[in-house]
Amino acid sequence: MAAFRFKRFAVEQDGVAMKVGTDGVLLGAWADCSTAKRVLDIGTGTGVIALMIAQRSDAERVVGIDIDAAAAECAAANFAASPWSDTLEAVQISAQEFTGEKFDLILSNPPYFVDSLLCPDSQRTTARHTTELTFEQLDKAVCRLMSSNGKFALILPTEQMERYIGLTSLNLVRRCDVHPVEGGAVKRVMAEFAFELQEVVTESIAIERGRRGDYTEQYVALTKDFYLKF
Repeated sequence: MAAFRFKRFAVEQDGVAMKVGTDGVLLGAWADCSTAKRVLDIGTGTGVIALMIAQRSDAERVVGIDIDAAAAECAAANFAASPWSDTLEAVQISAQEFTGEKFDLILSNPPYFVDSLLCPDSQRTTARHTTELTFEQLDKAVCRLMSSNGKFALILPTEQMERYIGLTSLNLVRRCDVHPVEGGAVKRVMAEFAFELQEVVTESIAIERGRRGDYTEQYVALTKDFYLKF
């Protein structure tokens, strides 16, 4: 499979269960990384979110972790080939086992299938289902690894995000509802959480106007620094 090319970096994705997709690009472009110096991407996959944060921020250290060996190896290669190779690091490890420093920003585009039929491909099951990383385990890991004034940003389908908001011990501080089509239903939610209780900032974004490939000005503005088509 050919590499997925962005404006300032390319992502090889052979052997990785979850390829570059809209969810990851949305999160990587939307998360507030303006003050982050140490960043952690949980379930990094190809490393695309970590690469986007490295491009957007002045972070001194961006770590992508993944329990899958092929994904961690792929991310490491993509990091090494990028302009930010000195900043980025890929580690094969689970979020539950990862220890060390505290991070100013933690991101995740996590597995979210809870009760659905498991995929015959064990690699895709790990990437898509919560068998290896439940929402409760994710929340516990984030609370352990996030600095006292840090932020946690993630993207989930609407129903799963409501479930996560209901169980997390963190406080929701920013929310963006994602409409695949302008005027249509919300299918994804991006959210940022913090330890400190704050007033919640609410946003929304539509990707397309109604015809495939007819992107909204909002979506173009959010992703134009990355996608070649913009």
